[in-house]
Amino acid sequence: MSEKITIIVNDKEVLVRPGTKLLAAVREAGFRIPTLCQHKDLTPGGKCRLCTCEVTVNGTTRMATACNLVVKEPLTVQTESPAVVGHRKVLAEMYLGRWPEVAAVKAIARRMGVESSRFAAAPKDDTANACILCGRCVSACREFVLERVLQFAGRGPGRHITMPFGDVDPHCIGCTSCAYVCPTGAIEVVDDLNHPLDPTMIRNSGMKVNAEMATLDGEQCRMREVGTANIVDVMNAYDLLPVMNYKYGSHPDAHKVDSKVLKTKYFTQGQADGCWPGCSMACAKAVDGFELKTGPYKGDLVTVDGPEYETAGGCTNMGCFDPDFVVEFNFYCDTYGIDTISVATTIAFAMEAFEAGQITTEHTGGLELPFGAGDVVLELLHQMARGEGFGVELGQGILRLKGKWSREFGADAKFLQDIGMEVKGLEYSEYVSKESLAQQCGYTMAIKGPQHDEAWLIFMDMVNNQIPTFADKAQALYYFPLFRTWFGLMGLCKLCWNDVVPAKNHQEAEPAKVSAHVRGYWKFFEGMTGIAIDEPKMLEQSERVYQLQRVMSYMLGKGTRKLDLPPYRAVGPVTIEEYESRAERYDKQLLELASIDPQGMSTEAKVAALREYRMGQYETAMQVVYEARGWTADGVPTVARLQRLGIDLPEIVAVVRDAQES
Repeated sequence: MSEKITIIVNDKEVLVRPGTKLLAAVREAGFRIPTLCQHKDLTPGGKCRLCTCEVTVNGTTRMATACNLVVKEPLTVQTESPAVVGHRKVLAEMYLGRWPEVAAVKAIARRMGVESSRFAAAPKDDTANACILCGRCVSACREFVLERVLQFAGRGPGRHITMPFGDVDPHCIGCTSCAYVCPTGAIEVVDDLNHPLDPTMIRNSGMKVNAEMATLDGEQCRMREVGTANIVDVMNAYDLLPVMNYKYGSHPDAHKVDSKVLKTKYFTQGQADGCWPGCSMACAKAVDGFELKTGPYKGDLVTVDGPEYETAGGCTNMGCFDPDFVVEFNFYCDTYGIDTISVATTIAFAMEAFEAGQITTEHTGGLELPFGAGDVVLELLHQMARGEGFGVELGQGILRLKGKWSREFGADAKFLQDIGMEVKGLEYSEYVSKESLAQQCGYTMAIKGPQHDEAWLIFMDMVNNQIPTFADKAQALYYFPLFRTWFGLMGLCKLCWNDVVPAKNHQEAEPAKVSAHVRGYWKFFEGMTGIAIDEPKMLEQSERVYQLQRVMSYMLGKGTRKLDLPPYRAVGPVTIEEYESRAERYDKQLLELASIDPQGMSTEAKVAALREYRMGQYETAMQVVYEARGWTADGVPTVARLQRLGIDLPEIVAVVRDAQES
């Protein structure tokens, strides 16, 4: 951190960090400065000029607005000099002359000792909620939701706020940000679309998210700037980026598809969100004018929705580090209606099986399928869409392929099971979970399988060691899925919950634990329904659905213990090369955690020893989680838990009892 700068405010020495706005520094020093246009969550524009001070730098004195002057070097400030006070009095008179009944203007006039105005303003607006041209609404529209619906128009006395295309701008989505920051009430909001019981409660809660995104996102997750692509950089740095079917967690070429490349060479910047109008996170990104190189639209210039992290991570998982490939892969998956996660994980599995000799060109229709074969991947996508060739077989998914290849091709069933990254028929999303026991359980024990919205525990568990004990992990694995289930029930996006951290919590490692965000969702629920909610009530609402989902999963043949067991690749190193890529780490774990001295052991023996230890840890964690969730040893909800939740319907109880008896 840079050393602080000494400034002098009204003869008082104050230490401030470089980059601090002068207005904030003066207020921290204990001095008051009047403002009309300043708002804590908006970029200062110096429009009202009331915060003007005398500033001396290197012997030169000038008048400057404190709200937008950045402290970069030592300086001296006078906030109440005769010149400054005279300047503010003139402004107060001018404001009072034009808007004599506005409470904020009258308060400024009183503060400056101004009782009347010598200025005959034209036009004069003597309504109490008149627009005073502070510009907050214009800034809020631009900074909160990245729109430019409101603008200044006209000059001098005719200056006013307007929509650029007349009275009704089709870009206005009614986010109410402008009304929220307006200091006079000049902007009226009509809340009659969904008939919420308390629209003010909803707005106040939502505006806190807007403010955090506008002021903090740029130095945190950069969702507005690069969307979820920022995760590529982070995962690669922490050895969590899937590479070559999850064998490795980083790669020297990962920088070719990271957020810096996507931002500077591909993404369209500075636009409002394309996912949901009015969302202040604005994480959806697009690539405009991209020329396709393959397939039925070859040569066309298209707009590509993405790529998101999971798509980029899927490409690295296939060993493909060409950004043009990532974008084209993204486009054709979207166009064909193919899930980028499942198809990338499936093809990565096929690539490893090919390189290991489990399948050959005889099975792939003559296609060579090593890691990095991007042209072949695109051909397989086109085959899937056309319903022909090896693409049709890959389209069946990993679960079916493991059985078919072992039965019909003589492939090693155990090896395919170890490297086939699926559970309950669903392919894993694009995070390496080997070093996070909690994430292994979170993925594999998820009712619906290891889909991407379960990828949340890695940093808490592996990087920050926030949940060190089995009890801690069990509590997290009980708590978090219920939150996710509740968001789905309410039709709410989870990103606003855990992808930005309030300033006072900036050092918290896991934004998902910021209680203020959780309360924000409760306030939204209460504002819509009129029903007050807290954590116990929220979790109970969610758990009713969650336990019913588990019972339904059992009815479909998926909700039992054996299907909560992971492919070993999700837990630890399957192959010798995989172990040796992290040999120092794994040797240390054998010695310190498993109490096994690796000295003199062959790599094969070390792989086997580590496997026994890690699967033992997984089994123990699974047992603790089952107990926390109120499930039997086979993973079925108990009748007692159903009764506690009030969902012990006769037909549900019959299913559960049948499961226990069998």
